[in-house]
Amino acid sequence: MPSSPPNPQLAKRYISYTVDEIARLFGVHRHTVREWIKRGLPVIDTHRPLLVQGADLAAFLRKRRDARKHPCAPGQMFCLRCRSPRMPAGERVEYRPLTSTQGTLTGLCGTCSARMCRRVSLAKLTAAAGNLAVTTTQAGEHIDECPTPIVNCDFEKEG
Repeated sequence: MPSSPPNPQLAKRYISYTVDEIARLFGVHRHTVREWIKRGLPVIDTHRPLLVQGADLAAFLRKRRDARKHPCAPGQMFCLRCRSPRMPAGERVEYRPLTSTQGTLTGLCGTCSARMCRRVSLAKLTAAAGNLAVTTTQAGEHIDECPTPIVNCDFEKEG
């Protein structure tokens, strides 16, 4: 089973594919391809073997991919629990730099209170944040960099 959606660019425009060839090309089961046909993938004719034009296959897969996209407007972040772009609670977010040019905006979903993150470059921070109140924090120290790391230990100190 593929870990990502099928890449429409794998389908060659002027080639006709059978159901089995499509299944091998995208690494899916042939029943999946037959389900695509039921959901609107056009076939050349109704005779067996079913043939699909490569251009129609690529267009069908692009349409499916684009239907699942939910672009975030300025001031919005994608909530994985709600599965849609949402405004953070209280219109407040925290920016934590990861490198000198990139960082992460973090906030809580205003609907379900789940944690939301949005990767953003420092140059586009004001555009991505929109009218949100942004507080900047420094990246936390790693345990190796801390002079006295906290150690959770059940051992008794001897001596």
